[in-house]
Amino acid sequence: MFQVPLKWVKALTAVSLVAAFSANSAMAADAGDSWKAVREAGVLRCGAATSPPYVMRDPRTGDYSGLFPDLCKQFGEQVLKVKVQFVDTSWDNIVAGLQSQKWDLSLALNDTPERRKAISFSKPAIGYSVNFAYNSKNPKLAAGVAGMADIDRPGISVAVMSGTAQDKAISAVLKQATIVRLPGFDETRLSLMAKRSDFLADDSMTNTLLTSAHPDWAKTFTPTPKLAEQGINLGVIKNTPAEDIAVLDAFIEAKIASGEMDKMAKHAVDISLAASN
Repeated sequence: MFQVPLKWVKALTAVSLVAAFSANSAMAADAGDSWKAVREAGVLRCGAATSPPYVMRDPRTGDYSGLFPDLCKQFGEQVLKVKVQFVDTSWDNIVAGLQSQKWDLSLALNDTPERRKAISFSKPAIGYSVNFAYNSKNPKLAAGVAGMADIDRPGISVAVMSGTAQDKAISAVLKQATIVRLPGFDETRLSLMAKRSDFLADDSMTNTLLTSAHPDWAKTFTPTPKLAEQGINLGVIKNTPAEDIAVLDAFIEAKIASGEMDKMAKHAVDISLAASN
């Protein structure tokens, strides 16, 4: 058997160590250069439209809370080492504002083909589907709600936040019911509570908050199969470098794997429920 001289082994080992060190240094440099423009500006701007429990804003202080503001704040402070600034927007403008680079991330967006034409996305942070909240004491619904046919019929109105994924989802399936498009979270709930609308179409977790706050009358109907089942993501500017998105995705994956994402979601629900009581 041919035996490699010891001096060759030492030389090869030294070369390997240098190569490994160089590769690790390059990876570190790449990681250090990620989100370069944000790092140079010293601030991560997060576009936020309210949708409890994902995104909540205290009307007295203007402070944001919820799963996605927490996520954005941690990414900016822990990963990029910059300050975080929240920029108020609406669901009708949350994509356009990101497209025009008024902020760096849009909070709590569904990844849709239409939106993909204008912006890019992180990996999903949490699951999503649309269901329908309603007043069980509504005379129009005295027979109950057993299927979509009980919702999609003349004389029935469905409130939804304009420009949201919920809006797109129900627009594709409701042909006879009247869709009442309203600008925000509060308006849609007030429409249902004031009996101006028969149903409220929203994210299933968000509607759970409503039924928890008003168990005496609020019920939900969830279609089978689930409507618009997908994930909720962070939106990023179109053509953001792949390495930048990879850094964001790795951050999200770590939060999910550690169980922290679930804890953050539960905390957001608790805050929202406390605010409604």
